[in-house]
Amino acid sequence: MGNINFLKNLKRKKKLELIELSEEINKSYLEKSESNLISAKILLDSERLEESVSLVYYSSYHLLLALLFKIGIKSENHSGSVILLNELFNLDNSFILFAKKERIDKQYYVDFHITKEEVKELIIKAEEFNEDLLDFISKLVNDDINLYRSKFIKLIA
Repeated sequence: MGNINFLKNLKRKKKLELIELSEEINKSYLEKSESNLISAKILLDSERLEESVSLVYYSSYHLLLALLFKIGIKSENHSGSVILLNELFNLDNSFILFAKKERIDKQYYVDFHITKEEVKELIIKAEEFNEDLLDFISKLVNDDINLYRSKFIKLIA
């Protein structure tokens, strides 16, 4: 119930709301996601591991935002978006939760150790997560979109 209360609080603060569907914004986030993953690989090859980890997370997060905009949901909160993946779409959010934690650890703290192999593994997992999410998005039809919009309204009422 804590997650739902968190989402309702975001709605009250206007950080989470139902909006008009936007294929244009959806497409922009799909492109950002792809660019982030390409950049993460370039950074990995350049031994910029910390920066690569951040972009791995953002590649998955931007894909999640693409899904939300496809449905017509605007979320201005990372945690809220990740919660919606599970609560609204009933999709496993464990990878993106892990990637978010890794990004925070590597971006804000200095007492960590990371290897190139760990980053390679993170990229592989991101590719799998992103592929599954892209597949989910590509199969959405108008009836699904309307169902998720209705479910969202009930979820945060």
